[in-house]
Amino acid sequence: MSTATLWRIIRTLLISYLCSAIILIFLTVLLYKFRLDESQITLGIHGTYILSCLLGGFLAGKSMKSKRLLWGLLTGIFYFIFLFLVSSLQEQSVTSELPQILKILGLCAGSGMIGGILS
Repeated sequence: MSTATLWRIIRTLLISYLCSAIILIFLTVLLYKFRLDESQITLGIHGTYILSCLLGGFLAGKSMKSKRLLWGLLTGIFYFIFLFLVSSLQEQSVTSELPQILKILGLCAGSGMIGGILS
């Protein structure tokens, strides 16, 4: 992998995380104003993952111009890996939630792929 490719992926991931931060701030305001329950918050967080990885996959596909599906998939997977590492640093036991973890991996990878296809 060349240096230029690596920087494109890093830039794409940073934009994805910026998108996540903006959506999560908006979700926090909604939580504060409307006292949303846990199921609505979970839906909002999953929507955040989907939109961020979709955008990341789209941008990765646009910047790479070939093998867009693959680059979208990798962007979604890298997004998930960083998210997983940060989460596991905060919690000591993450293996008890394996089905939830796999579901989030699928959401991130799938929406990254779709973003790559749409680019």
